[in-house]
Amino acid sequence: MPQVTFRSPDNTFQKELRRAVDAYFVENNIAPTGDYRLYLKTGILIASAITFYLLLMFKVVTGPVALGTTLVLGFVLACIGFNVMHDACHGSYSASRRINDIMGLTLNALGGNERFWKQKHNVIHHTYTNVEGVDDDIHKSPFLRMCETQRFVPMHALQYIYMFPLYCLGTLFWIWFNDFKSYFAAKIHTTERWEMSLTDHVIFWVSKILYVVFYLVIPISVWGVGNFLIGYLLMNAVMGFTLSIVFQLAHVVEDTIFQKADETIKKNVIEVDWTVFQLQTTVNFGASNPVLSWFVGGLNYQVEHHLFPKVSHVHYPAVSKIVREVCQKYNVPYLEFQTFGDALQSHIRHMKALGSPDYVGGSHPHAALA
Repeated sequence: MPQVTFRSPDNTFQKELRRAVDAYFVENNIAPTGDYRLYLKTGILIASAITFYLLLMFKVVTGPVALGTTLVLGFVLACIGFNVMHDACHGSYSASRRINDIMGLTLNALGGNERFWKQKHNVIHHTYTNVEGVDDDIHKSPFLRMCETQRFVPMHALQYIYMFPLYCLGTLFWIWFNDFKSYFAAKIHTTERWEMSLTDHVIFWVSKILYVVFYLVIPISVWGVGNFLIGYLLMNAVMGFTLSIVFQLAHVVEDTIFQKADETIKKNVIEVDWTVFQLQTTVNFGASNPVLSWFVGGLNYQVEHHLFPKVSHVHYPAVSKIVREVCQKYNVPYLEFQTFGDALQSHIRHMKALGSPDYVGGSHPHAALA
């Protein structure tokens, strides 16, 4: 992996920001981890997923209703990822590490692997957000060009159209290709994977086998191969699209910046403080929409999440007010889109612009600045 560091000549802004947020939790005598709101949501989402699964496996629903149930199941599984797994893997679900570890395994129940995800997301993506060559979330692809430093090919002229079907394939590639590639290659994108323990190996294979049993063997025995394929592909299409689009709207839009890590250089230096860099590469969207926030696990407050990943998403609305105030005081940009639709349009414009070989990145004043 190319070495990347951040220049921090003056971290006064970072210190005051952290001091202000810490003071909020102390003064209000509340823990930064999850509370009854998160635990209630966990119960609702997991119970809903089990219910929809059983309705399908016992053929309580058939025909068009079964197809609709499959679509809803895919969405609920994505929401479990946003709300339960995400907080747990960041250590913000509970003050108990054991509980976080247990709830983090919900990712394995969705088909992924929580240990791989922690390194890919917590370590790589959160540290080197939008740094091409390091951040696996904007990894090189022959199909999608997410930033101007990535190589242009003619097909990119239509990527703003075909990117949506590709997003629908996201979980299938994740479950059936990326995890196994990381396992056997001992690498996550360009980063060396940690040395897996015996327990890690057992959990990887047992959870993959259980996934095959519950998501393939049982459904095929109940519905037959043809119906299973339709349902499985539809479920993953909804799940993959939902997971992909939330990330894209938070980082791959017009107003965020991208950096390139040059492998030929011993040390790549990004000329800003890490905290400021997170504010330059991350955008909020639809923060005033409580329904959206509930379903996406507060990840529409992506700014607060990147600055304070150890804080549970149930606290983001309150934390965002503090972050805005400190950003205004230090004249640091705070990027946000008022609605989900605004962010989606910006993502489409961004990807369409990158479909031209002559595209030159720059400031696009579509997101509001605090």
